[in-house]
Amino acid sequence: MRLRALLENDALGLRLLGGEDELDRTVHRVMTTDLRDPSRYLSGGELVLSGLAWRRTPEDSAPFVRNLATAGVAGLAAGTAELGPVPEDLVAACAQHRMPLFEVAESVAFETITEHVVRQVSTERAGDLAAVVDRHRRLMSSGPGGGGPDVVLDLLGSDLDLPAWVLSPTGRQVAGPSDGPSLPPALGARLAGEHLAAVRAGRRTPHRFTADGTTYSLFPVRGNGAGDLRETVLSDWLLAVAADTGDWPAERLDLLQGVTQLIAVERDRRDAARTVRRRLAREVLELVQSGAPPAEIAARLRVAAPVLLPGLGTAPHWQVVVARVEWRSATAQGEAGPDGGGLDGGVIAQSLLEEVLVEPGSEGSDHIAVAHLDGEAVALVPLPACADEEPEPAADSPDSPDSATNGRALDTAGLLAAVREPMERGLADDGRLTLGVSAAVHSAEGLRGALEEARHARRVAAARPGAVSAAGHEELASHVLLLPFVPDDVRRAFTARLLDPLREYDTKHRAELVPTLEAFLSADGSWTRCAARLHLHVNTLRYRVSRIEQLTGRDLSRLEDKLDFFLALRMS
Repeated sequence: MRLRALLENDALGLRLLGGEDELDRTVHRVMTTDLRDPSRYLSGGELVLSGLAWRRTPEDSAPFVRNLATAGVAGLAAGTAELGPVPEDLVAACAQHRMPLFEVAESVAFETITEHVVRQVSTERAGDLAAVVDRHRRLMSSGPGGGGPDVVLDLLGSDLDLPAWVLSPTGRQVAGPSDGPSLPPALGARLAGEHLAAVRAGRRTPHRFTADGTTYSLFPVRGNGAGDLRETVLSDWLLAVAADTGDWPAERLDLLQGVTQLIAVERDRRDAARTVRRRLAREVLELVQSGAPPAEIAARLRVAAPVLLPGLGTAPHWQVVVARVEWRSATAQGEAGPDGGGLDGGVIAQSLLEEVLVEPGSEGSDHIAVAHLDGEAVALVPLPACADEEPEPAADSPDSPDSATNGRALDTAGLLAAVREPMERGLADDGRLTLGVSAAVHSAEGLRGALEEARHARRVAAARPGAVSAAGHEELASHVLLLPFVPDDVRRAFTARLLDPLREYDTKHRAELVPTLEAFLSADGSWTRCAARLHLHVNTLRYRVSRIEQLTGRDLSRLEDKLDFFLALRMS
């Protein structure tokens, strides 16, 4: 609204004391203050209401008004209830700094003025938002060149002062205002986690979440088609707006929903652009899986290289990543099996894997090709060599992955670090995401071995607890390779026989025998190191170990019994 409109409402009881030529200034918000210098709390466009308690001498007026003018304040309204008429030194200071000055009648409360301005600004902004949506709809109708999510986010920021970002389900920033700050990755992950948890809980949108003193409103950006909630929640984008929409009228919320529909168009376009890469990756992987000759696989890779490796040429190294999403709960389609009663876990994992493999700070995954095969998602990840890198010798075995990659290979331990929180909240209590990562191979001959290696690693990850888990090729030379292939009934019987007596004793006596056993084995049977780690006297530790041996009939001085306990703890 304009300052001029304030004078047209007699109920506000305002009298103009100066600045008639500046009445076309726009008011964005209202601030009431009696601070001597409120500039740190001002962002421009405010109507400042003040009872003048800050003024102790006539010399205080000039610096106060100068601070308001520097901050871009639209106008100043001074109350008369406490100190009487507005002093002349304040009138002079406002005239010097071209600051419109109003006198507020004693009978009018500041709250009355605030409510009027907020109501008018909210109404006008709703109209502005409608214009934003209409402008962007016209841009989008002109085709992909008309602008993507960044265009509408710029309009929201410049026209409505609403900072907004588009996030993927992992919290990665897909788009943001071109002249505004990016969301910190940790905050993006928190917002995505809150959004996914709210969607899984069935809460009404928009979801509101406060972080570091700022309230964010989160709107889902739905993709094409309806689908099962568990599938869509793990693939849809979200719009995060730095504003509390709790008191917004329904009309304004509907307009922001219109913004999400426009962004969804771009999301579907980007998803469609991945179709060719997915198809080519599937063709290559089907050849690998069927045992096709390496020459045929290499030829297909050369044909696919311009799409799978845009701008990168050929890739002397490849890694294979396998992912799977499994559901435990029943669905409306029937009893859920490993894939969730009809849900294709490979399709869901495909979308997630494309997100997980995007490099931090990257806005896309054009160099990642992910296909889904037999309920799994499989990614071919290129590792381009440096320009001055010497060619590597051929592998000893056609299917033996080569781990010498000069540090360019994926970091299995860190692969899920940035996305673990939102993924765990999106999967909730009935879903799991497991990943396996192969070593790098330098030719088509090694891809079959890499695929099998990644699948074995994923089974190792699946044997671990938790909703999100990953394992790498380096773990396949350990005993952990054997654990995923132990039948569940054998696993349960083995761990129950060794650990159930200890758990029951701990529950009854609060003795902490199981944590003591874990610490003892972790310390390689060293009494002093284990006692120090548990902050116990060695005699107390000896008593606990003796009790463990009595309850289980085992001897922790024997290597075989130590190994049995170790494996039972790993499988529990």
